[in-house]
Amino acid sequence: MMFRALADITVAAHLAFVVYVVAGGFLAWRYRRTIWLHGVAVAWGFVSIVIGVDCPLTQLESWARVRAGESALPSTGFIDYYLTGVIYPESMLGVVRFAAICAVAISWAGFVLLRSRSRHLSST
Repeated sequence: MMFRALADITVAAHLAFVVYVVAGGFLAWRYRRTIWLHGVAVAWGFVSIVIGVDCPLTQLESWARVRAGESALPSTGFIDYYLTGVIYPESMLGVVRFAAICAVAISWAGFVLLRSRSRHLSST
């Protein structure tokens, strides 16, 4: 039971991380100091998808699931298992990735714009 709970908590943490990668830059509009954390999260997400580095949360969930008597996550990982084909059709994966990249780019552009505007207002 403890391992099943650990697996469930890991799923929730992983989902929160994915949401933060996509939308965390918008939080930095209000909490400016968090932009560096968002940059690290985006870099990790990018590296794990493009290069295929195994995510420690995926490994932890697989470990906990096996100890709970369940099967490990497939080698394709968290996103393919829980999101692709469940939240959006597999045929839309490219569109979803592009939308995520756009959300990050817009949030960072907004951050830069808001920061430069606040600097400009404070200097006048």
